[in-house]
Amino acid sequence: MQFQQLLYFVAVAETRHFTRAAERVHVSQPSLSQQIKALEQELGAELFSRARGNIALTDAGEALLPLARRILADTDTARHEVQELVQLKRGRVRLGATPSLCTGLLPDVLRDFHDLHPGIRLLIEEGGSHDLVRELARGALDLALVVLPLPTPSPALTTVELLTEDLVVVSSASAPAPRRPVRIAELREQPLVMFRHGYDLRELTVAACRAEGFEPSFTVEGGELDAVLGFVRAGLGLAVVPAMVAARAGRDLRVTALARPGLRRTIALAHRSDVAPPRAARELQKLLMASRRGGPLA
Repeated sequence: MQFQQLLYFVAVAETRHFTRAAERVHVSQPSLSQQIKALEQELGAELFSRARGNIALTDAGEALLPLARRILADTDTARHEVQELVQLKRGRVRLGATPSLCTGLLPDVLRDFHDLHPGIRLLIEEGGSHDLVRELARGALDLALVVLPLPTPSPALTTVELLTEDLVVVSSASAPAPRRPVRIAELREQPLVMFRHGYDLRELTVAACRAEGFEPSFTVEGGELDAVLGFVRAGLGLAVVPAMVAARAGRDLRVTALARPGLRRTIALAHRSDVAPPRAARELQKLLMASRRGGPLA
């Protein structure tokens, strides 16, 4: 089994078209088809069904696809690891983070990292913890900042707690000020602007309301972080956001603490257990770990 055969196989699996796959990997279509056939002969199973020109994965192809993607990702990581040995003058770090952490924690840390290693490319992927864990497991990320507990605990990942952060209520500065501090139960009477499904903040807020015996009422739901803050500024309702995000939100938003015990979230740094992060990723990891020296963000 050859590396290029796996590369061609993944290209066909993702495009479902031999000609487009050949264009993607920059080879002729007959050469690609020949290599796919050789791979099938070696494995003793057909990887694609080709009925009436429609390309679909067989059961064997479905089984091979995640393994092939992981092998290709690990090979790519190895290539970059060797490149980075030249005094960290070039390379990349693939970091996943939730949108609120991209807004609150990462700007300062990434600025410091870039000042130290200007030749390292920073590739950032935003997503919920569930999506980031999946991307880590398949080798598409080097590190990820996730919210604990993980939606699906994975023994293949190593997690280290980074910080604990309070959640706060934000409202429009032009709206009547809510009573300080706000109890979760009081959100029953307040219209909320809510994040889309898949956001960790949505799950935390809804779970807290249900623990108080009510379903929250949404005026607007389904937004990304910037959109939610914009809707709050427009006076459409309140939102529950991390303290780091609120601190950067600007004077046109009012920030109100939640009454004790309040709501907190734990942020962890995660990476695959079976593969050490590349050198550049380890350097970023050091900076992220150093960022917690100031203690919990309470």
